[in-house]
Amino acid sequence: MSGDTRAEGRLDVAEAGRPLALVTGAGRSAGIATSVALNLAQAGWDVAFTYWTPYDARMQWGVEPGAPGELKKRVASLGARTLAMEADLSDPAAPTQLFESVERELGNVTALVLCHCESVDSGLLDTTVESFDLHFAVNAGATWLLIREYGLRFRGQHGSGRVVSLTSDHTAGNLPYGASKGAMDRITLAAARELAHLGVTCNAINPGPTDTGWMTEEQKADMIRFTPLGRLGVPQDCANLVTFLCSAEGGWINAQLLQSNGGLG
Repeated sequence: MSGDTRAEGRLDVAEAGRPLALVTGAGRSAGIATSVALNLAQAGWDVAFTYWTPYDARMQWGVEPGAPGELKKRVASLGARTLAMEADLSDPAAPTQLFESVERELGNVTALVLCHCESVDSGLLDTTVESFDLHFAVNAGATWLLIREYGLRFRGQHGSGRVVSLTSDHTAGNLPYGASKGAMDRITLAAARELAHLGVTCNAINPGPTDTGWMTEEQKADMIRFTPLGRLGVPQDCANLVTFLCSAEGGWINAQLLQSNGGLG
């Protein structure tokens, strides 16, 4: 594909078509993963994505009926081929099954963007073993298995591969989430070295508190007050950085944990 026909932010790929991203955790229209999927499609990517309805059903926001189908339509309207897959990422077999489905329907994955999570607040004294194990299975274990599967299957041009994960610095009061996200970013940064022979860059983003519908009005006011730029983070903020990291122009950024939070201290 010649430079003059390449959309802004698109990686150079074979004439057969657009590069393909697999984005996890896109079950809600207000979520970061949805903005990531749409941004990548706008930038010239085909996009496969996952969601897990039982997780949303357990959370305060509840299930958003039709959200994955609507996202699929919006991605397709941007000229992208797309695939929506419901996946329980606490199941160690899920990553292999996902990649097999994506490869069968759309082809080889160029970028893996990990936006999924298990996040239920609890502290050091009241976290249950079951909750701790589930957080690590979803946030750390699935990250490892998805990146491993990606590395084993990657067939792209040297320098074109991308892994991006969304992490967090939560600790007190959110122990299993914060601890498992800490493991997630270390797995991602290790992959930057271990997949270097493939020419794959691997970075973690901490987007900070992002307005996806979970904040109370008091929390929103606090976040605005403590953020130097004086506003809440929104999903598009993170999506913009993900798209840049996945672009050819972002290819020299590697093995980084990036704070993309408006300067929140």
